[in-house]
Amino acid sequence: MKKRSPMERKEAVRLDPALRPVLWVAILASFVAFLDGAIINVALPAMTDDLGGGLALQQWVVDSYLLTLGALILIAGSLSDGFGRVRILRLGLILFGLASLACALAPTGGVLIASRAVQGVGGALLVPSSLALIMSAYRGAARGHAVGLWTGWTGTSAIAGPLLGGLLVDVLNWRWIFAINVLPIAVTLMILGRLKEPSSVQSRPPLDVVGAVLAAVGLAGIVFALIEQQRLGWSHPGVAGSLALGAASFVVFLWWENRTAHPMMPLRLFRIRNFGIGNIATAFIYAALSLGMLMVVLFLQQVAGFSATQAGLATLPVAMLMLLLSGTFGGLAARFGPRVFMAVGPLMIGIGYLLMTAARMPVNFWTQLLPGLLVCGLGLAITVAPLTAGILSAVGPVESGIGSAINNAVSRIAGLIAVAFAGVILGGVLDDAGFRRVLVVVAILAVVGGVISAWGIRNGSTRGGPGDGTPEVAPE
Repeated sequence: MKKRSPMERKEAVRLDPALRPVLWVAILASFVAFLDGAIINVALPAMTDDLGGGLALQQWVVDSYLLTLGALILIAGSLSDGFGRVRILRLGLILFGLASLACALAPTGGVLIASRAVQGVGGALLVPSSLALIMSAYRGAARGHAVGLWTGWTGTSAIAGPLLGGLLVDVLNWRWIFAINVLPIAVTLMILGRLKEPSSVQSRPPLDVVGAVLAAVGLAGIVFALIEQQRLGWSHPGVAGSLALGAASFVVFLWWENRTAHPMMPLRLFRIRNFGIGNIATAFIYAALSLGMLMVVLFLQQVAGFSATQAGLATLPVAMLMLLLSGTFGGLAARFGPRVFMAVGPLMIGIGYLLMTAARMPVNFWTQLLPGLLVCGLGLAITVAPLTAGILSAVGPVESGIGSAINNAVSRIAGLIAVAFAGVILGGVLDDAGFRRVLVVVAILAVVGGVISAWGIRNGSTRGGPGDGTPEVAPE
């Protein structure tokens, strides 16, 4: 087989200008959903000052969004594959925009909680459809580069959210963190109007309503138990019953998905080596990322005495490294395979968090935290795009919608459970000693994700070259 020249390889990763609207739509649609999940934390105290409700309102404002998002993102992947990426993206954008306006205008805590739940439904429609749009439009190294750009921008929105949230709360008020969503949604809908639905849209299978309900009950039961056990204790009937109901629902969910003719989470996909192993690694890596970044932001505000805006500024080095380097590492992974990047990147993330265990009171951000944040940001840039492209290339473009949905569900649920365990690790108090304990746990999670990738991921996991859509199934 003739080897390509360096110039030919450079051409392979040059993105087709005609496909730029596809990339912009995918980036903007996901940007809104990821930003909303990250921006909310710094605004919670202002919300309760205005609406009352205390800690209970704060928890439900966060959880109502995450529960509907995590529970429905799987069925949203099936909708994307069966009804078309463009159509589902349009529905998700409109739903998310209307819910954002309802949140911004909410007169009571109950209305705000309900509106956040609707936002989660819209977010579930946006993320898998946007990434599937890229997977169906690009091929080979160009796909890796496009996924890298998508990952960089969306990852940056999630990590830089606290900065924007702090500025909006400090300068205006908390309602603007929702109202600001309207502008990017309007721009995205305008660009989306220029796109035509790909001709490869599949026939529409029946929706897996039973699976969606079981997933929602399972997720809600387990999350409720993990959060409320700190207040009520594990022996409380509500906590114990919720945990048992959630666990039983997940067991029945897996049984049902293996039995039904049209599952929203086809278990056969996990027999594809890179898809199955990649999602296990995703669970550990995103658990580390979600818990670690949350603790850094909270530590800076509640222990080190930073304002919300200052704490957001502290995350900018990570965001900039993700933005500048994700596309490069996505392209490199497309050429050389994802394995080494998925192994080395999480190891660097773990090292970065261990470096931050140098934090002592009084905190010196420049010497105690910044070096670790830089190493962590580099590790993220190395990891995320190769991980995403490697997993989705394993299933191919035909099932990229459901593949993306499963991977997103794994990452969201892993992060949600990791954050729910934060109180157990901290012992109920966030101080510099508790912060260091959390960082050690986070580093271990990240390193385990890298070890799993090094052991299980295989380069060239599709027959006939990257992205041709023919998965290699692990032997029985």
